[in-house]
Amino acid sequence: MDSGGRASGGAPGGRWSRRRFVGAVTGAAAVAAVPAPASLPSPPPASASSGPPAPVAAAGGREGAGASSRPRPLYLGTYTSAEGGGTGIGLAVYDPVSGAVAGRGTLTGVADPSYLAVHPDGRTLYAVEERQEGRVSAVRLADRRPLGSRDTGGAGPCHLSVHPSGRWLLSANYQSGSVAVHPIDASGALGERTDLVTHTSPPPGPGQQGPHAHQVVTSPDGGHVLAVDLGTDTVYTYRLDPRAGRLTEVSRARTRPGAGPRHLAFHPGGRYAYLANEVDDSVAVCAYDPPTGRLTVGKEQPTGSGAGTNYPAQFAVTADGRFAYLANRGDNTLARYAVEADGARLRLLDTVPVAGDFPRQIALSPDGRLLFAANQKSGTVSVFHVDRASGALRRAGEPFASPVAVCALPL
Repeated sequence: MDSGGRASGGAPGGRWSRRRFVGAVTGAAAVAAVPAPASLPSPPPASASSGPPAPVAAAGGREGAGASSRPRPLYLGTYTSAEGGGTGIGLAVYDPVSGAVAGRGTLTGVADPSYLAVHPDGRTLYAVEERQEGRVSAVRLADRRPLGSRDTGGAGPCHLSVHPSGRWLLSANYQSGSVAVHPIDASGALGERTDLVTHTSPPPGPGQQGPHAHQVVTSPDGGHVLAVDLGTDTVYTYRLDPRAGRLTEVSRARTRPGAGPRHLAFHPGGRYAYLANEVDDSVAVCAYDPPTGRLTVGKEQPTGSGAGTNYPAQFAVTADGRFAYLANRGDNTLARYAVEADGARLRLLDTVPVAGDFPRQIALSPDGRLLFAANQKSGTVSVFHVDRASGALRRAGEPFASPVAVCALPL
């Protein structure tokens, strides 16, 4: 059966434990050693009812808009089953001018919420439950009311995204190498799964024991869904039926054997994307053809890491398309690239220390003035000011303590 085949469940993958716990967490003592910044009010006791969050705007705020000093919401993903991990989705606020972060408790009841996404209308938060029997959960942000969870049909979901239409939730099951689709109703709640596509070909790459879907994202024009599979060294392109919620494969893009592609980020122009290859410590510029959905992977480039072992994790691209940032786990740096030739070229400018250990995920604030890095092994979130002219990063105070921080979502 080719990668367009449907399955009701997923085969186990050999890299499940390595993916979650590579470079084991340093322990709760290291987490407690980093104080919260003092420039915002002290956090209340952790609970799911510590008051409503700051008002939420749509996540795609216009870069360049004037910064407001009003605190903004920050949601934090963790592993609840890991030693020293959290107890649910971390609730915090950040000052959009200073970058200071203050805790606001925890939303309990969601197990292993390792990746988070928000609906385009800003009213509903979605989380994976990265467990053997994978699930995705929805939470209404106005009152933090859980809206239920749904089975992903696979194991170890590690990424999810909302289709730009706001009608579909897409999730990637790492352990079973599959991609799931769930409908979203008017309230933001999830319906029963409408599709599950398992990557059964090509064969696993060197050192892999099966497919490992690591990310699923929609192209900027909304025309195609792309799934990045580390195990098969392939990026799959699908068309999503907007009425039935079914995926149809239209093309595949192969990396070099053993690259281990992990994460893809589009340039806002929609004709190029940047691919982080976890296994061979490289990145690549990919050309994208919107009418056909065809992705063409370019030559591998350096991540800026040193001589030690490094696992590049995730790209973030500024809204004006001038700069791109890469999280380097192991090297514990953030690489800064100039984006040139209308998105067709990346030029490595420099790297800066992330002030934490194992930056698993990075995200820009909606106005583009701050960059957040979730550091898994040190249990911290580092915040950086972004220079709008040069793209340079400057750390905004001491990192914020957050148990086994694997995702930071600023709104």
